[in-house]
Amino acid sequence: MALRTAGSLLVVFLWSVAVVLGQYGWSVTYTTQSICALKGSTVELSCSYTVPSDYTVTTTFWFTEYDAAGPVSLSDDPDYKGRVTYHRDKKNGHTLTITDLRESDSAIYKFRFTDQTGKWRYTGNPGVTLSVTGLQVKVTGRYQDKTLTCSTTCTLTDNPTYIWYKNGTIVKEDTSSLYSHYFSDADSYSCAVKGHEDLHSPAVCKNCWSVTHTHQSICALKGSTVDMSCSYTYPSNHQIKKTFWFTKWSGIDAEDLSSVPGYEGHIEYLGDKKSDCTLRITDLRLSDSAGYRFRLITSGDKFSGPLFSLTVTDLQVKMTTSMFSRWVTLNCGTCTLTDNPTYIWYRNGHKVKEDTTSLYSDYFSDADSYSCAVKGHEDLHSPVVCE
Repeated sequence: MALRTAGSLLVVFLWSVAVVLGQYGWSVTYTTQSICALKGSTVELSCSYTVPSDYTVTTTFWFTEYDAAGPVSLSDDPDYKGRVTYHRDKKNGHTLTITDLRESDSAIYKFRFTDQTGKWRYTGNPGVTLSVTGLQVKVTGRYQDKTLTCSTTCTLTDNPTYIWYKNGTIVKEDTSSLYSHYFSDADSYSCAVKGHEDLHSPAVCKNCWSVTHTHQSICALKGSTVDMSCSYTYPSNHQIKKTFWFTKWSGIDAEDLSSVPGYEGHIEYLGDKKSDCTLRITDLRLSDSAGYRFRLITSGDKFSGPLFSLTVTDLQVKMTTSMFSRWVTLNCGTCTLTDNPTYIWYRNGHKVKEDTTSLYSDYFSDADSYSCAVKGHEDLHSPVVCE
């Protein structure tokens, strides 16, 4: 199993193997039967399978739900659109990758395959139990002598190192999820897991202000939807009067995006009005590229969070040719998309390659044309280029 996030890589090998025995030579072997992963991260679920020598497997997929026709492949489930990929190796191994994990992804995942006749079908039981958790800081103790716990709803599978932040600065790294110290009411504290620092917990404090973004910047595809998430704290003796996002000031205060012409029906505030703040922008336009800030107005003061940078790009194929041959290298896109997508390449309208890299090299003919797209957003592909 491997867990990954943008800009970081954390690999964990689990050698405990759970074998599910089948009848007459049919079986599925899962690498592990239980995984606890962080919300927002990427997880891989792996298995291998066996079939009798006179059968050939033609269909393989993972599922969690059934409909009237039977198990539903995750690749066809709208809740997983653009977030799942399948990888099959030459030795009957199969890996399911789920990106941008959500708490609603917590479920039992099972692998299913079908033979060449379409009549023999086999599902590996009991499957893999995936639990997805966020991080929360829990405070125990009295006065300033308190203990903080970086809490999860399940025990993280990879025995992580916890990182503690005081007012946004790292103060401790330890394999223990506990942190004891002399605490000031004016200080804020949050925690993260090493290798996943961009997925840290909301900050906790008593008499402080803070706005913490899950990411500081995002590159997103024109026409897609983006969520800009953050958490906030404010003095406990204040009451929230208004919260909003803005890009510029108008008059004596910031201008609420929901009142800005052109954003109506284009943005949505998803925060719970207690500590979470998320701005969703749909049908992204190139003009949405800007710096965004979250603002708090309370009964006692006003506070704005740090800048969140959004860059919106369309897909454009850039061609680099060789001086001495017809060999060309093509690049898809103008900035590095934040969600580490799979790129799809088309030659003369036919799919020729899927890869996590945005580069594609080929021997170029004057009669050939090329375009690219991102998996899950095939309707937003680039214009065609040809020589």
